[in-house]
Amino acid sequence: MGKHPIVTIKNFSKSFHSNKVIKDLSFEVQRGEIFAFIGANGSGKTTTLRTLLNIYHPDEGKLLINGKTYSPDRTKIIGYLPEERGLYTTSKVLETMVYFGQLKGMTKGQAEKEALIYLKKVELINKKDETIKRLSSGQQQKIQLGMTILNKPKLLILDEPTKGLDPVNRELLINLLLELNQKGATIIFSTHQMEEAEKIAQRILMIKDGQKALYGDLSDIKEMFGSNTLYVEYSGQFPENKKLYQAIVNPKVAEITPEAGVNTEEVLKYLINTRIKIHSFKKTTPSLHQIFIRISKENV
Repeated sequence: MGKHPIVTIKNFSKSFHSNKVIKDLSFEVQRGEIFAFIGANGSGKTTTLRTLLNIYHPDEGKLLINGKTYSPDRTKIIGYLPEERGLYTTSKVLETMVYFGQLKGMTKGQAEKEALIYLKKVELINKKDETIKRLSSGQQQKIQLGMTILNKPKLLILDEPTKGLDPVNRELLINLLLELNQKGATIIFSTHQMEEAEKIAQRILMIKDGQKALYGDLSDIKEMFGSNTLYVEYSGQFPENKKLYQAIVNPKVAEITPEAGVNTEEVLKYLINTRIKIHSFKKTTPSLHQIFIRISKENV
């Protein structure tokens, strides 16, 4: 990773009418990393990304890409996937992709070659001559992502890229992002899906009520929240016990955080004496999902 950050945001504030959406936000994104921008819906993620791309203007602060404010002549090095997907729905898939490739400085031949490679990869090659409106929303989203990455931009800014995708296509997209990153692209993506951020991001920024709530290396953040989380695989009805622990309960796995002053052994002893059957357990750092819930409940 280079020493010079690719994105620098310093003391950024933004209001719409009297509503202050972002309050004095500062962070950096390093070259070559996958950076997740997390927070609940409405926390200010989209506003920050749009201001970085000069779609909105900041009330205060600096938002820089490679040390400069974004201008349209930098389109070739940046791929942007907005939260609202918008495509020319009456055009055909391949011709639309080629058209956008040419807008980004590719030759027609180059754009067509890359578009066909991409369509094959995302299993839409048989739709290349269909009009876009005949595709499902998930398929349209894949086309829009294809147009965003067609010219292999150095910086990808993706706003909720997996929104509306089923689990199979979500996995496909995540693998695509990892592949692009391995080839040198810096990726910034916003999400409220913590599992996704945990899967692929090296560093994260969590925004809450327009302010920075968490920022840094994912592994450091997890360590900071302790290593006494219990993952328990079980069958049966998982019991509640607010005095001993808080739990995020899924049908077969529970993630348990002991209350202050309670150790994991006490929790396990209690669980063994209940009616559930424990298949396995491990003591580890909390998931990002658990951390997110904890911070969301705190008063700023």
